[in-house]
Amino acid sequence: MKFVIDKAIPFINGVLEPYGETVYLEGPSIGPADIADADAMLVRTRTRCNADLLDSSPVKLIATATIGTDHIDLDYCSRHGIHTCNAAGCNAGSVMNYVLSAIYGTAARKRIRLEGFKVGIIGVGNVGSRVASALRLLGFNVLLCDPPRAEAEGPALFCDLDYLLRNSDIVTLHVPLNESTRRMADAAFFSKMKVGAFFINASRGEVVVEEDLLASIHKLGPVILDTWCNEPDINWELASKVDIATPHIAGYSYQGKLLGTAMTVRSVARYFGIKELYEFFPNPGDEPKDAVKLDLRGLSQGQIASTLQYNYPIFTDDFMFRIHPDEFERLREDYRYRREFFID
Repeated sequence: MKFVIDKAIPFINGVLEPYGETVYLEGPSIGPADIADADAMLVRTRTRCNADLLDSSPVKLIATATIGTDHIDLDYCSRHGIHTCNAAGCNAGSVMNYVLSAIYGTAARKRIRLEGFKVGIIGVGNVGSRVASALRLLGFNVLLCDPPRAEAEGPALFCDLDYLLRNSDIVTLHVPLNESTRRMADAAFFSKMKVGAFFINASRGEVVVEEDLLASIHKLGPVILDTWCNEPDINWELASKVDIATPHIAGYSYQGKLLGTAMTVRSVARYFGIKELYEFFPNPGDEPKDAVKLDLRGLSQGQIASTLQYNYPIFTDDFMFRIHPDEFERLREDYRYRREFFID
């Protein structure tokens, strides 16, 4: 067998070598010639897995070490018998950490009292559910909007988008990118938000119409963006006006990357019957593989903000991005994975 692997997938070097030929390449540069005799591809979001890449290839499996699959043409793969799998939920804890650190950090900087705030979560999958649970533990009122889940489970736990936008003091996006979510945050969306409301996007850049956000930014409160249209060539006019700008690293925790690689390798192992890797988990060496437990009960808003910033100093990521505006990909590739925390 032959495996073509994005060299930026962490903790994977040496894992598949005993079971076939392995080739490590830069994800964006993987081309048809590279997979002309490959059985499987292990990729990230920077490899566009579509007809241009896959036509005439023998690839049987595409495993992405990410939660999203918008870089994979799923219809094409289904029609051509190519199995696909992702690492659903691997970064849920990390993104939750990002959202909490962003909310409390910007509130502290702008002297915003969060007491009584309602948080609207759009998209309540693995990530959105994790964010909702943490916010409830911190005393927030939470509104949930997820039409597919509402249709499947009934509307009792969910509200519609208009209600959420009109009643939320913080709006955070955790949707997959598909035809129903692409450009969903447009002028009409922002016009319905409360004046001074927070806006957070740590899902996919293309769910936001960036020119409409720019036109609406004067009415909003803190704006936090981790994902952008046209990455890595992002809109720096927009980045210069938001409160926190980061280079698509919300999911970059040590624990999240361990889990993402574990899930990817296990998917490959099960597809090809490599029993020795069915329960694979990377060896973290001397690094702790468990998240940090935080007990925030009884703390003031300021104390919570300080504790969260100590565990994830999000403004350092914002600062590094702003002083290296043309190094989006390098900042991601060289990112020092942070240790996750969870709320008790």
